Amino acid sequence: MTQNIYDDPDFFEGYSQLQRSIDGLAGAAEWPSMRAMLPELHGLDIVDLGCGFGWFCRWAREHGASGILGLDVSDNMLARAQAETEGEGIRYAKADLENLQLPAAAFDLVYSSLAFHYIRNFAGLLATIHQALKPGGRLIFSIEHPIYMAPRRPDWLVDAEGYKTWPLDSYQMEGPRVTNWLAEGVVKQHRTMGTTLNLLIGSGFRIMHVEEWTPTDEDLAMYPDRVIERERPMFLLISTLKPSY
Repeated sequence: MTQNIYDDPDFFEGYSQLQRSIDGLAGAAEWPSMRAMLPELHGLDIVDLGCGFGWFCRWAREHGASGILGLDVSDNMLARAQAETEGEGIRYAKADLENLQLPAAAFDLVYSSLAFHYIRNFAGLLATIHQALKPGGRLIFSIEHPIYMAPRRPDWLVDAEGYKTWPLDSYQMEGPRVTNWLAEGVVKQHRTMGTTLNLLIGSGFRIMHVEEWTPTDEDLAMYPDRVIERERPMFLLISTLKPSY
């Protein structure tokens, strides 16, 4: 089962104070890049895996989606999403992405923001998503960049020529990584970029776009503290297609 860290009271309280939790999609640094990868949503059937507070579900409805299913393993997340959602067209349900079941050929778009790096059986999840997409449907998601997940030391290193280097810790060693982010003992699953892309290809997806997110000059003018993201990427954004043939 997926670690349900979001129902830990300390973690949930900390997460609720993040900019992306308060301001929604507008508070997520990578959102403009994610939005640019999305197709026209009018009339689409969409499932949001790891829907959190339901920000994307509500945005998709506002932009013409026909029906949206938001899934999350956290009761806290689902309760907040339900409380902040009015009207029809969105349904929320509890689901463990490690053991996900979805109807076949039911969705035009599978969307996920910063959830898949918690999943141990990523290949199994991709197989489920692939069969749940209609031919020509898309899987678009973001994860923590594996380079960002690999470091464990906060200090910079300096090489023999005086250049700063980011201290990667066992990047090629895949598997669980335990961090103390907002609460102690948060478990994330580290995979190299190559593994992630090859799992997508092996599951039958056509990779359409890959972005190692970095802030623009305009971003840095508004948020100077994001300058570190130009030293190493924090987010990996991927758009894929299920071919029609």
